Amino acid sequence: MADKSKEVQKKEAEKTDVAERTRAVKIYNPDVDIIEGKDRIILIADMPGVNENSIDITLDDNVLTIYGKVDWNIPEKMKLTHAEYGVGDYQRIFTISGEINREKIEANVKDGVLRLIMPKNDAPKMRKITVNAG
Repeated sequence: MADKSKEVQKKEAEKTDVAERTRAVKIYNPDVDIIEGKDRIILIADMPGVNENSIDITLDDNVLTIYGKVDWNIPEKMKLTHAEYGVGDYQRIFTISGEINREKIEANVKDGVLRLIMPKNDAPKMRKITVNAG
């Protein structure tokens, strides 16, 4: 018997911002972990049903948008009689700081888990500035 206190509920996105989508599907906010280290920030997003061909990640100015498209089909000659898991696309939008090196961001996905590695810019080192006369 399932323990009701441990069931995970998917959160439907309240609005899809930026662009209007043409697909008539629900859009969910994927659960995300953000881990910050000295030299990078790692974002891990749970997006069941997506693969490298169905994820679109854009960085425009300081706005990072993650969109995952899920295609789910019922097998031929069958019908859905009961569903406990909501099926739909995923979208999250973040504002990132200027400390991220935009040219070196890497993304990979495996088994529906997106891992986005965002290296930080090299911290400026202190230097002595020589003062000249005149």
